[in-house]
Amino acid sequence: MKMLHCWGQTNNETNERKPMARIRFDFGTLALEAELLDTPTAKAIAATLPISSSVLTWGEEVYFDVPLTVPREADARAVITPGEIAFWPQGPAIAIGFGRTPISKGNETRLASPCNVFAKAIGSVKVLAKVKTGAKVEVTLAK
Repeated sequence: MKMLHCWGQTNNETNERKPMARIRFDFGTLALEAELLDTPTAKAIAATLPISSSVLTWGEEVYFDVPLTVPREADARAVITPGEIAFWPQGPAIAIGFGRTPISKGNETRLASPCNVFAKAIGSVKVLAKVKTGAKVEVTLAK
């Protein structure tokens, strides 16, 4: 799948990552769209779409296996802001935290280990509280 026309650029003055294409997470009973960031992980995930998997939950996080191997990026982190969508290289899995996990300190959203943040959700990720372990998820390019 050729997607190079969708990629954003980095602003050289601020080194800020700009959004690229949008992806859609369809959990059957609800869907979530996200803007891909201009990262190597985002490009690798876009090139792998569509992805079908089964959801697992861990506290206020949904995650699911993906058929992709991507190394941990230099700016990978374990603590994310709800709405940031991450790739867990050790899974390999996509992780979407929407609140506390079993290892969170205070009100932070702490993933199991450092992850590559590759997208930002459009809208609230709190709706993912309704997604249960075993639910099917389809990840596609948004139309």
